[in-house]
Amino acid sequence: MSMSSTTAGGAAAEDPVIAAAGLTPAGAKVSRNFDWVIVLIALFLVTGAFHLHYMLLAGDWDFWVDWKDRQFWPTVAPAAAICFPAAVQYFLWTFFRVPFGATLCIVALMLGEWINRVLGFHLWARFPYALIWPSLLIPSALFLDAVLLLTRNWLLTAIFGAWGFGLLFYPSNWVMLAAYHLPVEHMGQTTSVADMVGYTFPRSATPEYLRFIERGTLRTFGGHSSAVSAFFSAFLCMVIYIGWWFMGWAFSKMIWVANPLASYMGLKNSQQS
Repeated sequence: MSMSSTTAGGAAAEDPVIAAAGLTPAGAKVSRNFDWVIVLIALFLVTGAFHLHYMLLAGDWDFWVDWKDRQFWPTVAPAAAICFPAAVQYFLWTFFRVPFGATLCIVALMLGEWINRVLGFHLWARFPYALIWPSLLIPSALFLDAVLLLTRNWLLTAIFGAWGFGLLFYPSNWVMLAAYHLPVEHMGQTTSVADMVGYTFPRSATPEYLRFIERGTLRTFGGHSSAVSAFFSAFLCMVIYIGWWFMGWAFSKMIWVANPLASYMGLKNSQQS
């Protein structure tokens, strides 16, 4: 036996967790590899479930650049995006004291979003990237995780972190979006670059699914619709964060259920647990 294997075996034998589990060094290696398999499966499950959730709730406001307006997009997108990060934050922080649950969720969402954009929207439907780029949510997620790490309290994270999650969304995306809001003249009409791109690439829609851009009474607030939408989104994010934090608590709670087939398996009542 080589010295490296002897050292690894000695380290494994000294590990109290492995010693309590009664694993051999080879068994401990298999167990760790299996843990990585579970982590990868969980990552793909979060990516798929979160992407489906965000696609159904944020929908076209995140799909198309001409839907990224100053009223509905800053309100709907952050409120839909904070759900899964809140639940995953509860699980990772409560059981592992890992403070990057929100960032992990958003990175998984961005992975799913770009796979969908490249394979589905661009290569399959031939839409240009200028029309279909997804929203940027990583700065908001980093702020949410930073507040949880510094305060170590879920309620303060809901008040300040979720509030900042909603407020940071529009400024984070403005660098990419500003060029699309420049005015251009087309056939004697003034429009934005984003609308011009949308006119060039029409999409099918049913009457109840047509675009509604900045319809409402926010103009009565002095014309600052984006600021009012951002603060309203921050309030929504705070409320939704609290609900989904407890959603994570509910789905992470371990419940022991008695084995109804214990008598058929030859187990006594004391052996069911």
